[in-house]
Amino acid sequence: MAENTNPTEALAMTIAEETTKTKKEVAGNTKSDEKVNQVKNYASIVSIITFVLSVLILASAIWLLYMKDYDCEELLWLPRLQIGIGIGLIFVSLISNIAVFLRSRFPVPGFFLVMVPLIVMLTMGLALVGANKLESRRLMATPKWFREKVRHNDNWENIKSCIYNTGTCDDLVSRSLNLKAFDFSIKKLSSIEVGSFIYSMHVIYICAYYFVTWKAGCCKPPSICQMEYVNATFWTKVEGAVDESQQQYSDCATWQNDQNILCYNCGSCRHGFVRVMESKWRNLGVLLILMGLLLIIAHLSLFVMVMWEHYN
Repeated sequence: MAENTNPTEALAMTIAEETTKTKKEVAGNTKSDEKVNQVKNYASIVSIITFVLSVLILASAIWLLYMKDYDCEELLWLPRLQIGIGIGLIFVSLISNIAVFLRSRFPVPGFFLVMVPLIVMLTMGLALVGANKLESRRLMATPKWFREKVRHNDNWENIKSCIYNTGTCDDLVSRSLNLKAFDFSIKKLSSIEVGSFIYSMHVIYICAYYFVTWKAGCCKPPSICQMEYVNATFWTKVEGAVDESQQQYSDCATWQNDQNILCYNCGSCRHGFVRVMESKWRNLGVLLILMGLLLIIAHLSLFVMVMWEHYN
């Protein structure tokens, strides 16, 4: 025979079960709320990081807009590209901040809105550094575009005249009047210096770079020609020093001591000019790649956190 259950005891057991169940639900909700709060905190940190990155991009854009151009860059229309990239970076900075501030209301549209300019920014940076096959003869400021420009004699005649008019080699002579042959050969020439004192010597970096590395440039013959040093822009041929390798190297025959000619028609001078231009735009490309990647990662992380918070 079944035992009779006291109604009071049954009610007490039911209340106890309901209380236990309620405590478990409250504990579960508390843990869930803690996770949501943690995600919100992480999202706030990422938002701050994203804002700082966008400010850095804005600062880079302002720097680009006010940065002076290298000598002879205007012949290649590069100052306009520099201004265009600066304006584009300002646009990216604004879009990034808008996406951060509207992340809770419009997470998906904001994410896709900011991703488009960031991907364009990243692609442009990869092209400027000559990554893989992104560079093109038609895309300005890429390594292949620079090489194509100096390859055409019409373009090079204008660039050569510009380099000559800046007094590149004349300044180099004045800086090395008291140097002997050995001292000149080991002298490490300075790169482009900022300021009014040597700003006009931007193109001297063409010669400076190759004196240090390839020992050739616009103002002196290549070292392979084994000419005898008189001064920075005057070299004499040594009898019996010509060998087959020198005869095959056209720059040795192209060099002349005429101050109007020197090695301006040499392949090393063209290559030096390309390297100077490439160095500037490659650095800009690295900046675009770095900032683009960091912002893409930041906005992607922020988007995931916001969506987790919405659908948790």
